[in-house]
Order: sequence, then C-alpha cells, then structure tokens
Amino acid sequence: MFSSVLIANRGEIALRIVRTCRELGIRTVVVHSAADRDSAAARLADETVQIGLARARSSYLNAFAIVQAALQTGVEAIHPGYGFLSEDADFAEACARHGLVFVGPPAEVLALLGDKSQARQVAAAAGLPIIPGSPRACGTTTEAKQIADELGYPVITKAAAGGGGRGMKVVRDPRTFSRSYREARAMARAVFGDGRTYVEKFIETARHIEIQILADSHGDVVHLGERDCSVQRNRQKLIEETPAPGLTDDLRARIAAAAVTCARASGYVGAGTFEFLVDQDGSFYFMEANCRIQVEHPVSELVTGLDLVREQFAIAAGERLSVTQSTLERRGMAIECRVNVEDPERGFLPTPGVLEEFQPPAGPFTRVDTHGRPGLRITENYDSLLAKVAVWAPDRDQAIARMERALSEFRVSGHGVHTTIGFLCEVLGHPMFRDAKHTTSLVEQMISARPGQPTGPERERRSR
Repeated sequence: MFSSVLIANRGEIALRIVRTCRELGIRTVVVHSAADRDSAAARLADETVQIGLARARSSYLNAFAIVQAALQTGVEAIHPGYGFLSEDADFAEACARHGLVFVGPPAEVLALLGDKSQARQVAAAAGLPIIPGSPRACGTTTEAKQIADELGYPVITKAAAGGGGRGMKVVRDPRTFSRSYREARAMARAVFGDGRTYVEKFIETARHIEIQILADSHGDVVHLGERDCSVQRNRQKLIEETPAPGLTDDLRARIAAAAVTCARASGYVGAGTFEFLVDQDGSFYFMEANCRIQVEHPVSELVTGLDLVREQFAIAAGERLSVTQSTLERRGMAIECRVNVEDPERGFLPTPGVLEEFQPPAGPFTRVDTHGRPGLRITENYDSLLAKVAVWAPDRDQAIARMERALSEFRVSGHGVHTTIGFLCEVLGHPMFRDAKHTTSLVEQMISARPGQPTGPERERRSR
C-alpha cells in the first residue's frame, strides 16, 4: 500500500478520499484552488498545495500544476476522484511518465473507453447489445442528418468525449436536426475541447441501470450489483438506489454479466461502472463506461460493506481484489439523494452564496457525504453538488421512509441560497417512484405538470 497520496479534486469527494487515507495510515496532500484554501479536505489533509486561481481550468484541470505539486511533495500516487481529470488519458499518461501511480484505469483503457463512440464499438465487438446509432463519430452534419433520418426521430446527439450528461441534445423534429447538431458540436468543443459527436436513437421510456465493477491487474473482475439511476434531469442523476427495483433476477444477472464481459474485453483495471438502458419490454443496451469512482458509490458501499476508495488504492498498488464473486454479499436496500445548491423554481439555476446555516441529518443507517459547513462560500466556478444523503434499510419502503425523514432534518440557508431538498421530497413521494414504475422521463414529466410550465415544442425552444 502507498505511504503518501495526492488528491487532485475538491468538495465532498476530496474529503471522502482523505478519510479513507487516514484509516489506511496514508499521508495526504490536497491540492486546491484559491477559492478552496479553507475547504474541509484542506483542513483535514497532512499538507496542502495551492495550484491556481478559482477557475477550474486554472487549478483542478491544470495537469501540469498537479503533477508538479505531486513531485514537489514526494507522493507516490495521485487519486483524481471524479470529474475534472479523472478520465483524462493524457493526465494518466503524464503521471506514469513521472513515476506517479494514477489511481484509476491505465491510460490506454481511458483512451479506449473515454471515447463514447469508440466504447460502443468495444461493447459491440464483445457481444453486448448497443443502442442503434452511428458506428463512429460523425464527420459532417450532412452525414449525421442522414443517420438520424434512417434511425427515425427522436434521436440524441452525444459528445464522443462527453460525460455527466453534458454535450447531449435530444432532437424530435428532423427540421431542427442540423441546427441542434451544430449546437451540440460547439458545446462539446467548448466543454471538452473535442467537437466529435455521434447520434443514437433516443429511447424515451427507459430505466438507467449501471453496474459497479472492480477489476485488478491480475485478471480478476467482480461486479457489486446494479444501481438504478433513472431519476435524472437533463441526463444529470438526482437519486440512485440499489438494488434496482422492478428487475427480474434473470435480467439483473444478464446485465451484470454483460458489464463483466465488457470490462474483460477492454482490459479494465480499477473501479468503474458500465451503464445500460433498459426499455419497457426488458431489452437492455450498453450506453457507456465511466472509468472512475462514481458520485453514487455510497449506496453500493452500504449494501456490500466494502470501501470502494480503499479497493481503488489496493488495486492501484497491485494487490488482488479483497472479494470474489462468490464471497461478495449484498444486503438490504440503499438510496442516495444528491442535494444541489440550485433553485428548482427557476429551472434549477445554481444559486451561489454563503451558507449561514448548515445542519445535515443524522440517525440510524444515515450517511451524509458533504463538504458543507456554516460560513462556506458556494461559488459559481464549480459543480453545484453540496451533499449526498444515503440511507440503508432492509427493504425499499423502509429506505424511502428513512430518506424522507433524513431530508426533513436537513437545514441549509444563506442569502440567495436555494437547494433541491424540497424537489427531492416531491420525487420520493411521487406514485410512479413509489411503485417503481418511473423512467428517465419522470422528472421532466413532473416539471411539465407544474402550473405555468411550457410543454412540448415550446419547452424545447426555451431550453436551447
């Protein structure tokens, strides 16, 4: 195991990694921007290094500054968390070039699966069902339009280098495709520095199911079961749960087996997820792979008892997995809600400000991952995630009741600060969610049903 690690991230995930390091006796170095010099992770770290100004491109996306900080502080490894450089093949290669262990998949795997279009080809070659779409990134708008017309509308355009729901556009009208596709390419270029885009058939009423896997460098691969991530807005996940309700045991097993097959075919090493859509007739399709620790990893930890960050470190250090598929046990039910600093009444706009009151919930089988505290300044420079509330219970009904209780205890306030707590409670109480009949369209349906909300073409026009 490592004796020292640099954590190249911020917020709750940086704090989460620091805590596991302390349990393992690993010295921690936290790099931070000027805005995060007094963050919870920085306060708990053994050493800190400021690597840039508040903007992410000047700090958490500054690979050169991060590598230099690692070399100057004498660490052995870099844990990238999620987001930022966590799936950047060039960054992983730079770490290896300087004798630093990148806690994640090898650079060649990141390059292979980080390209969403290329990942589809890998999955198809491994025998996985994929969503009908372009075989590779489209060269021109004319080519993309021809493919979309052949697929039939609605279709969705996706950034080949994308992730986290960014760079995606649903197109329902062939007359607007060319404009939407150009906008999607421009967005992909601006966000990811890569304008390559591909087209898929848009499956309207589907469940989003992902499989958590662990793979070591000795050829061992296990899955930790599935998570249902269907409650999402604009492809951004809001609520996750495991096990996924409403799936047959046979379907669970087939999706998990597909994920393991794809992990083996790609030479995967580390923690990651393979993501699928499940349609109403029970057919499932590979979507993409996320080559990092997931935001929603706590629910898998709660039902398995594993520390996934600890597993990441062990894998990166060359150790074998601590479990096999036959010894892995999953117990009960877990749900996670993401609390974002956003205003649901104003289209979920971020609401930066200073937290005057911050009191997270507690109680039996209740976990809160957060960097929040009274006096914390929420800036517009970063993602709006403030906290993740995760609960465990023997069954789903009890888990929902426990989550509702936990959210009711949460106290967050500040001048101009709003959170999504109230909206999350609405989702938990919705009949479709209660009966596990919800799909990825639930949140949009709820928003459309509100008085004064635009519907149909008008809503799509306003969202552009």
